[in-house]
Amino acid sequence: MKWNLRLAAANRGIWKASELQRMLAERGMVISAGKMSGLWSGNPNVVKLQDLDVICAVLGCGVEELLIPEPATVSAPQPAAEGKAAADGTARPAVVPRGQTGRTLPPR
Repeated sequence: MKWNLRLAAANRGIWKASELQRMLAERGMVISAGKMSGLWSGNPNVVKLQDLDVICAVLGCGVEELLIPEPATVSAPQPAAEGKAAADGTARPAVVPRGQTGRTLPPR
């Protein structure tokens, strides 16, 4: 996913992180300068869903404008573990079910 806050804000005439920070605070989302820097720079560590709601309300946009999917960056699936074990030359023991231990089922 690509975080697109800066462009979404610029499309609405908001050019400074401090201006957006003030607008968010007016809606009850008081955040530190460090967190605002992370949101503005495009590399936020965490974005809570509640915060996302406030950001969307302030900017008048939808989530799809802030979060842009990048499916090309997703790695391809890895081969199954069985194929890897055979390539290593190490054999894994087969799973064998155990017999009953004489215990009874719980009452119904």
